[in-house]
Amino acid sequence: MKKSLFTIASNVPLTREVFCMTLSGDTSAVTAAGQFVNIALDGLYLRRPISVCDLEDGLLTLVYKVVGRGTEQMSRMRRGETLDLLTGLGNGYDLEKAGEKPLLIGGGAGVPPMYLLAKQLIERDRTPKVILGFNTESEVFFEDEFRKLGISVDITTVDGSYGIKGFVTEAMKNCGEYDYTCACGPEPMLKAVYLATEADGQFSFEERMGCGFGACMGCSCKTKYGSKRICKDGPVLTKGEILW
Repeated sequence: MKKSLFTIASNVPLTREVFCMTLSGDTSAVTAAGQFVNIALDGLYLRRPISVCDLEDGLLTLVYKVVGRGTEQMSRMRRGETLDLLTGLGNGYDLEKAGEKPLLIGGGAGVPPMYLLAKQLIERDRTPKVILGFNTESEVFFEDEFRKLGISVDITTVDGSYGIKGFVTEAMKNCGEYDYTCACGPEPMLKAVYLATEADGQFSFEERMGCGFGACMGCSCKTKYGSKRICKDGPVLTKGEILW
């Protein structure tokens, strides 16, 4: 974990509720896709945890959804403003376990970490496929960014307004061969993915966090190997340790 000041390079809307913020600063503590940062905001006691979407040339990219006071405040920030970040938080995806043909599945706010994961897998000569799930067409983001990586991308929408109608598990039925699964999204989606595949995998869980680095124990969950803290021991857990 490292505490640093970052300067906003850009902060633009991707959809009505989703924004993409790029920051410049010391990114040395970020070592794996699936990790997150914790952002201090004026007037708010608790920091806001946001997953890392991309990391390149000293720039950190965060894609976040406006859901409350903290993220609404972030959406109004402009180029040149600074933010106090804790970086290098959480346990990310283990690329060594990810197989040769991994399937990456992101749902809603779980889409951003899949982008950095896809890039890192490609750099290691892996061939990932990607499924991105949304409720409706107006919520779709980052499709073009994934396609520019030169990989297979399927989009699902619950209402069928774009791509494959239904949940991400519908796209899994016809996505072809894969030997591993990496997923991030709401817990009902993670459970559905877990049950829909026999392949091993890693699942990133969303949870309310107090401190973000394991001190307060507020985000503890039970696993097959005892209690674990989502912020410290997760957010990525292996399929074999998950208890539903």
